[in-house]
Amino acid sequence: MNLDRLPDTYADTSSFSYHVDADWYDELDRFRQVLSDDWPISQPTEWHGAQSFLFAEARLIDSGRFNDWLDLFTGDCLYWVPVTAGGGDPRREVSHAFDDHRRLTDRVYWLRTGLAYSQLPPSRTRRLITNVECLDHPDGLRYVRSNFVVHEMRAGTAKTYTGWYGHVLRETDDGWRIRLKSVNLIDSEQYHENLTLVF
Repeated sequence: MNLDRLPDTYADTSSFSYHVDADWYDELDRFRQVLSDDWPISQPTEWHGAQSFLFAEARLIDSGRFNDWLDLFTGDCLYWVPVTAGGGDPRREVSHAFDDHRRLTDRVYWLRTGLAYSQLPPSRTRRLITNVECLDHPDGLRYVRSNFVVHEMRAGTAKTYTGWYGHVLRETDDGWRIRLKSVNLIDSEQYHENLTLVF
């Protein structure tokens, strides 16, 4: 993806933005329940492909290839960094990030301008992903849990973020794409200064 394909402020957003209604939140709640700690043991044939996908996603983010990263998401995606451990209910609770595709596009555009004050200089990151578990659900989606450690260096300060990812993947003609990415920090309810990096 390149910046020419990013919508401008005055574009008709109906083609790439989805109405958030009660059904949408109910589906998110179902995703959250499937991704809970009550998780079956994965078969090796299931998680190998999912692990490769997560590793490729991590490489795109760490390389600053945010446009390519954005291409990994479906049009009805959600990128969610909840404050409540395990997700909580976003209808009633605040989130660090709660981005549909339009907001995620805004985020990528903002990072690419080079003018985002909180990312001057930009963060340099390296992430480690482990304990990948995968579940092919009867709903046709692939649910993936994994643990992560993200190391960030910015303006002479090093930070470390730890937690677990919950991915919901949908198979498309272009391969697997991200319907939901939830980033569950182990210290999500604590104070985080300048939490503007992409997880």
